[in-house]
Amino acid sequence: MSRTGQSTLRGTDVLVAGSGTTGLATAAFLAEQGVDCLLLGSRGKRPRPPRILGIHPRAMELLRALGVEEAVRRLPSARALAGNTGIIAVESLAGHELGALDAKYVVGPGADLGALSPTTWCLCDEDELEEVLYARAERLGVRMLPEAELVSFDQDGRGDDGITAVVRDPGAGDEHRVRACCLVDAGGTGGEVRGRLGIGFERRTLGHFVTVRFTADLTGELRGRRFVMAYVSNPDVQGALMPLDNRADWVLHLRYDPVTEPAESFTPERCADLVRAATGVRDLRPRIESVTAWAGEAGVAERFREGQVFLAGDAAHVMPPSGGFDAGTGVIDAHNLAWKLVAVLDGWAHPDLLHSYDEERRPVCAATAEQAVLRAGDRARLHAAYPDPEDPELVEDPLVWLSSRYRSAAVMPWDEGTLPGHGLWAAENDGRPGSRAPHLRLRRGGTEISVHDLFGRSMVLLTGPDNRPWQEAARSVAAELGVPVQVFGIGSDLEDLDDRWPELYGVTAQGAVLVRPDGVVAWRCTDAPIFTRTVLRGMTRRVLRLDRTPAERGTT
Repeated sequence: MSRTGQSTLRGTDVLVAGSGTTGLATAAFLAEQGVDCLLLGSRGKRPRPPRILGIHPRAMELLRALGVEEAVRRLPSARALAGNTGIIAVESLAGHELGALDAKYVVGPGADLGALSPTTWCLCDEDELEEVLYARAERLGVRMLPEAELVSFDQDGRGDDGITAVVRDPGAGDEHRVRACCLVDAGGTGGEVRGRLGIGFERRTLGHFVTVRFTADLTGELRGRRFVMAYVSNPDVQGALMPLDNRADWVLHLRYDPVTEPAESFTPERCADLVRAATGVRDLRPRIESVTAWAGEAGVAERFREGQVFLAGDAAHVMPPSGGFDAGTGVIDAHNLAWKLVAVLDGWAHPDLLHSYDEERRPVCAATAEQAVLRAGDRARLHAAYPDPEDPELVEDPLVWLSSRYRSAAVMPWDEGTLPGHGLWAAENDGRPGSRAPHLRLRRGGTEISVHDLFGRSMVLLTGPDNRPWQEAARSVAAELGVPVQVFGIGSDLEDLDDRWPELYGVTAQGAVLVRPDGVVAWRCTDAPIFTRTVLRGMTRRVLRLDRTPAERGTT
């Protein structure tokens, strides 16, 4: 579009490019804590196939904290798919069932996770989820330019002082100059921000696919089955059927070779024939709603930050849908970055804290992408009736969701040896620094809550019932440093319903655990030290990078 004019300078705290799941979550997490956001994105116009997202329990915990968990579970797609679980292999939907995915690393949506999390997995339509997040962000005061795009941006000086961006708004017919403290690319620029910053992004193409969305009532052919996906294998078609409503709304995923057959060859007539072959209903007359070509890829950006520009979600990493990790990974990116931006913008953390976003998220995202790749490869065993053992590098689903361990300047170093597990994932979460705080069922007043319901807006100090020294220390540190700190006594302020504290957190009854707003353990003290205030002050300063000397600050 030709430029028709440029407005005067607008200001905002954070400019977010991309109104998909990650961008909307980023803006909502920030706005919930009073940060002014401007969100850009072409909603509803992205060339993508229809998708049912698996929102895993860790991401659902964060959506719960945002206040939208119940709204997500009430979505039409979520209600329709609430009982779906498992992956099967069939000759066709109406034909013989050849097998089912039976692997120890898989924990399906219907599994009982009550000992691990206050919430559970949720399957839902991507567009419906984004509507919920959009409504929440709007209610929180996020300024929306849903059709706008980022034209250009400049970082001032060394990139530590802010961003000046040019935004084109087709609806208004002009361009705006926007001044922001930082820019978050949440997949809304097609990699242009990465390219301009010179950030490498090596990716592997795992295959090319066509997704056919069609409507046809297949209630009879389902025979009461409620699966997540059915791999189809017969002489006429190799693909995968996925129900969107367990009745008439479906997608068929087909692998193809773009060298020998262009995407354009998948005409409505051909797609209807492929649907008939996949369903096993020869006289079926499906209505072909859409046909979308896409590539299954895996890759992670070589860094997630450059100056005051941050990458999150699809801008930072891509992974195949196997395992259902991609949407949840973007939500965790958003939350990890958001609380740190809030802390810096509100003045209770040093800007150097923002370095920990890349330090923490990039290794975990790379490992998660590799797990998605391994799961995609393991699906081939389903067709072969599992003649070979599963890859020993496959990590159990709950560990990938809940047991990642951060190493960064924003958590105290591990000094207690290495837990058994799989690299970044601990086989058992014992509450050590860098790990997600273990779930505790608590009662506050007459209401049952999770310990995760205490996190989100401040640093939290968890203690035992006799916690007067810790309370006094926290009040003193909060007043001196300007850091919001809440203290909760397990056994006094809150009732431990399963009597799992302090054993689950690896402390004595006199110990304490400092938890960040994202629910990650920053530091723990197994017993009460003599100089409680001095120790807590030192640890808080270190975690929030308030201990940086002028010389150290000049080198970042």
